Amino acid sequence: MALTRRQVTVAALAAAPVALSATGPAQSAPRRAGTLFIAGDSTAAQKYSDAAPETGWGMALPFFLQQDLSVANHAVNGRSSKSFVDEGRLDAILRLIKPGDFLLVQFGHNDEKSEDPTRYTEPWTTYQGYLGRYIEGARAKGARPVLATPVERRRFDAQGNAVTSHGEYPAAMRALAQDERVALLDIQALSIALWQRLGVEETKRYFNWTATEQDNTHFNPPGAIAVARLVAGELLHRRVLAPRDVRRLDAEIPESWITWPSPAAV
Repeated sequence: MALTRRQVTVAALAAAPVALSATGPAQSAPRRAGTLFIAGDSTAAQKYSDAAPETGWGMALPFFLQQDLSVANHAVNGRSSKSFVDEGRLDAILRLIKPGDFLLVQFGHNDEKSEDPTRYTEPWTTYQGYLGRYIEGARAKGARPVLATPVERRRFDAQGNAVTSHGEYPAAMRALAQDERVALLDIQALSIALWQRLGVEETKRYFNWTATEQDNTHFNPPGAIAVARLVAGELLHRRVLAPRDVRRLDAEIPESWITWPSPAAV
């Protein structure tokens, strides 16, 4: 049976050594001082007091980075790789980003919404095309692009197995990262493994489950801290950051460290 180009690409990625498929050749550690910009959707975004306890993982990421590496969280609710660009949000980052900075890109949740032409992208064409604009933009400014596969939703089958929800988007991002020799943080794979270990009931403590809402996409403080820990660990593992750039990877982070500013203060 003949394989399609897409099947060949996915099979090749599965067979490739992790160090090559995810990161390319080993690179020297970047300078510590600088800014890590986040371009992404609601799973990463800053939340405010009117949304508490909903928490984006970008709010917790600074707890795991040394203080001279700041985080500029530009992630916004409801955006896809396409709508973020079309609204001028990537351009706003590129006006600020400098040599030695990082651009961490996580999209997929809203790219999947085929009923919305302002957000939908097709995994192997327009999704990769838009992600390429982030890569090219960061490199043109002397910054380092980093791709992160979309964090998984809380979904389990009848047997209690965590199941994927992002279709071919993670595979398309992995293929693009290899083609472009961009560091890849495989947060989709790591998060679904975490949800599997925690199980059906325990995962409810990590998502935005309240007395009035059962949200299996967005996080509360424990969930945001757990995902931010995965992100920081991958930044180290993929040699984007050096050991001296990260902290507290194995430490308990108090939920009280998460705060939600008033929308009026923004």
